[in-house]
Amino acid sequence: MTDMRFSSLLDFLARGKAVLAKGPVALILCEDDVEIASTLRHHQHLGFKTIVGFMPDRVNLPDDLSDGICRVDHTTARDGGIEALVNAVIPVAGTSWLYYCYNAEYLFYPFCETRTISEMLTFHAEERRDAMLTFVVDLYAQDLNKFPNAVSLDDAQIDRSGYYALARPDPKNHGHPKERQLDFHGGLRWRYEEHVPPTRRKIDRVSIFRAKPKLTMRPDNTFDDEEFNTYACPWHNNLTAVVASFRTAKALKLNAGSTFDIHQFTWKNSVPFEWHSRQLLDLGLMETGQWF
Repeated sequence: MTDMRFSSLLDFLARGKAVLAKGPVALILCEDDVEIASTLRHHQHLGFKTIVGFMPDRVNLPDDLSDGICRVDHTTARDGGIEALVNAVIPVAGTSWLYYCYNAEYLFYPFCETRTISEMLTFHAEERRDAMLTFVVDLYAQDLNKFPNAVSLDDAQIDRSGYYALARPDPKNHGHPKERQLDFHGGLRWRYEEHVPPTRRKIDRVSIFRAKPKLTMRPDNTFDDEEFNTYACPWHNNLTAVVASFRTAKALKLNAGSTFDIHQFTWKNSVPFEWHSRQLLDLGLMETGQWF
């Protein structure tokens, strides 16, 4: 991919349409300086045709990344968060597959060690699916004394249990459950829910989707096209994926309202993260659907 840098989101939207045509495209919003390089490398290895990093202009990328990443100067506080970014990109992305995440987040899908993101999405599209449900599985350092920001790739832990789903009520249908939609919970947002606003406690995110005209992402990481928010088609279950994320752990340890209440994130159900899709499949955190 041609090395490209844009001075702002507006500059990217004006000049970056050709970049977005080379899908699947990963949109990575860097909220701080933590693990930016490892995040970009991980998604390069998955085979994304285009990776767009939205990051402050002060960030210096390693030489091996600076030639392969489309970079947009972007500060969350000034330029808006992920909802504003995704909704700005959709109208100029044609029908490309888009994926979004933050820095220190890592996508895993079934068999991702041997199959590219393009191969997986080709199968998913053949199943007549235009979006994929992902679960944000919290990562956290085993030793917060050694890693006070809760981030360590070599020392990462995950919860092996404690995940559950609730019916998603439809306010337009007298509160009855929505068809093939659930609100998923677990991880640190569940264990430390007193420090997490109710509207931000669920861990499901429609991270992968095909752009189309007038599509809009909502603040809760769902879309205004309700079929995009379903975990399965009407006739069988579909592929799902995981976004392994240090973001919640990082926030809980850095926020003044919670940091002094948390001494360690580990508990009886913590296990080392193996950085492999097989572990996530074995724990039931994602499924293959009909793909083998």
